[in-house]
Amino acid sequence: MQRYFIVSLLFISLITACSTSPTGRNQLMLVSPEQAISASKEAYIQTLKPLDDKGKVDNDAKVTKRVKLITGRLIAQAIEQYPHTRNWEWSVKVIDDPKIVNAWCMAGGKMAIYTGLLNKVKPTDDELAQVMGHEISHALANHTAEKMSVSMASQIGMVTLAVLVNDSRHRGLALTGAALAATMAIQLPNSRTAEIEADRMGIELAAKAGYDPHAAATLWKKMAKAGGSNPPEFLSTHPSPGNRQKTLHDLASQMMPYYKEKKQHPIYQL
Repeated sequence: MQRYFIVSLLFISLITACSTSPTGRNQLMLVSPEQAISASKEAYIQTLKPLDDKGKVDNDAKVTKRVKLITGRLIAQAIEQYPHTRNWEWSVKVIDDPKIVNAWCMAGGKMAIYTGLLNKVKPTDDELAQVMGHEISHALANHTAEKMSVSMASQIGMVTLAVLVNDSRHRGLALTGAALAATMAIQLPNSRTAEIEADRMGIELAAKAGYDPHAAATLWKKMAKAGGSNPPEFLSTHPSPGNRQKTLHDLASQMMPYYKEKKQHPIYQL
């Protein structure tokens, strides 16, 4: 009887831990956004420190200035649309690794972009804004917390099974190493739904920051060519939904009014 009571509690925790994304999509949230932000802060430090010690972080002042300027305009728009993010400790770093074509944003606005993406894809400022806008949108939509929650849900399933079979070796299984989980969240592929969501939010963010929304489609075309027969890491963690370029082209038309607005574009100082 006790085993079934525990199982019931586990299932109730799964059923009740729901949230809604900025686009109105239901999300599983066993890990709160606040917990994901805290874990990501630790993971960010752990990820960057060994690279910084080797002189591989922000070692080209001109490149770093460009990335921070573009990202700063996007962050300013993110804060305007989502005021709670004003309290985030926003950060972006350029990691010197010519082989990695990737960029990411952890929960709480902790970002990085690799020189491999900048040098191999050679994005224009408008295209680079699409990269960073897309990544920022993953954070705005709580995708890190969501992926951590999905991982936790699978572990709860294992705990449930262990309880039912009375397996003492796995009964104590739980989510451990939150920083590791946050790191894994940016390395694991995003769901198709999360990608569509980040595309939609990112292209709007970039347009409102004064960057041409048509650059989203040209960016993904360049990205696909960058790896040749070996797709770049960015495409492995950001799987391309079918007809992505067409979808982005259609979205660009919808975002043009934002892009054409004559207004000042504030810059968040990083």
